[in-house]
Amino acid sequence: MTTSPQASRQDVLQAFDALLQPERFKDYGPNGLQVEGKAELRKIVSGVTASLALIEAAVAAQADAIFVHHGLFWRGQDGRVTGWMKQRLALLLAHDINLYAYHLPLDAHPELGNNAQLGRQLGLRAERYFGENNLGFLGHRSDAAEGFDNAEQLAEHIQHALNRPVVLVGRAQSAIKNIAWCSGGAQGYFEAAIAAGTDAFITGEISEPQAHYAREMGVAFIACGHHASERYGAPAVAAHVAAQFGLAHEFIDIDNPA
Repeated sequence: MTTSPQASRQDVLQAFDALLQPERFKDYGPNGLQVEGKAELRKIVSGVTASLALIEAAVAAQADAIFVHHGLFWRGQDGRVTGWMKQRLALLLAHDINLYAYHLPLDAHPELGNNAQLGRQLGLRAERYFGENNLGFLGHRSDAAEGFDNAEQLAEHIQHALNRPVVLVGRAQSAIKNIAWCSGGAQGYFEAAIAAGTDAFITGEISEPQAHYAREMGVAFIACGHHASERYGAPAVAAHVAAQFGLAHEFIDIDNPA
């Protein structure tokens, strides 16, 4: 009788840490193993957020570990284990499932992270970086084309690539060649992107001030959805580490319109 490959919880943690280097970041919550489960792993499920729906799907998939971008614990949150927190933790503990979560380190990885993978999905090539921890990516189209004729054309391209509507505010004064992006809730990076010389900025969300900046500075701001912009890093990293140990991996995308 043959058995599927397995790896220890600690070896997998060390592989994630070696790849993502969480010690480099001052983050909003703990990176690494957030909930301890069984000691030996055979299957990892990846997803964006450690929601109850993802945990239930991981249980159904017979996973030994879950790897996510948005974990359970954040700086400044209420520490009581009640309500939704109790439900999620109870299910993880009942099925002895490990929860690994990496926030900023997963955004930043230059090849497998959220920003790198979002750029690949959109056909963009990063040439330099900006902002805190170099989380902002700045570059050009990765194909032979020099850029986009206008902001509307870029927005249509993103909608097609991500299969969802986007919010476009502001109009670039000319054709768009320099494109900056940073996944998730990175609207605060917009001014740094403008200072870096971008013609358009892509992120997940838009807040009230950015609409004014976009109109006044002549730089397009495109919000394509927090979840939609961060669907690609977790499966890329989890698949990479699973392959190191010969483990099974499955990405489970829980729909989220935000």
